[in-house]
Amino acid sequence: MNPLKKSKLLTAAAAFLALTGGLASAAPAGAADCPSGEFCAWEHTDYQGQRANWSGDDGWWESWIADEDSSWANHGISGPGIKDHVQVYSSANQGGHMTICLTPGQEVNHNAAANDNGDSHTWSMTC
Repeated sequence: MNPLKKSKLLTAAAAFLALTGGLASAAPAGAADCPSGEFCAWEHTDYQGQRANWSGDDGWWESWIADEDSSWANHGISGPGIKDHVQVYSSANQGGHMTICLTPGQEVNHNAAANDNGDSHTWSMTC
């Protein structure tokens, strides 16, 4: 192969690897650290402070997160017939009013109406 062509090819390959490697390792700014398959709630805005996470329904949140939730993430699994939306309620056992509902993959770093208002949640088919 011609040395000039070889040099151009190597330069192009290096640029491609640098670009794709940088894209693969980049994470969205402010993305919530919530395990796959789980719903998470944090005690502070912007996914700060202690995090509670659940893979199923919880009718009575632990005292440290109940009425202390300020940001949320739904990293549940989606698929046909799977409950993949999360409804948060202001009272135990899904009582009171719904404070927030998260669609699959949704992350909410703050919501003034739902702030410090959750006591329970359930997974559902819709919001």
